[in-house]
Amino acid sequence: MNVRELERDELRKAHPVLRELRPHLTSVKRFLEALDPQLDQGYRLICALDPDDEALAAVGFRVADCLAWGRHLYVDDLCTLPSARGNGYATLLLERVEHEAVRLGARQLHLDSGLERRSAHRLYASAGFTTPSLHFAKKL
Repeated sequence: MNVRELERDELRKAHPVLRELRPHLTSVKRFLEALDPQLDQGYRLICALDPDDEALAAVGFRVADCLAWGRHLYVDDLCTLPSARGNGYATLLLERVEHEAVRLGARQLHLDSGLERRSAHRLYASAGFTTPSLHFAKKL
């Protein structure tokens, strides 16, 4: 298994994994179109890849600055293929982005998780995450 950041021309490798988390991104074309503006804002993708260079798990993230948190790394997407769960890939990817956050001078690591994703919540708690606030959203 290999863990590495994907180059722009190989982002399609992450589609099968991230489609599990974002089912509205049904086609590779739609997935890449959705990624385009995010890439311009510093979004990056790291994947755990099998020996055939197929993605088993992926983490999408960006580094940003804000008044509330200062410089931080925000995990937008973290998912493992159902057939690959339980092998520690998500933990490995979280450790990788934590190292990257420190390297880039971030003081905090943040992510949001759907309320129904209880197994993910256990993973985040075991990785040292806390729940200091609630995230509210309103569709427009």
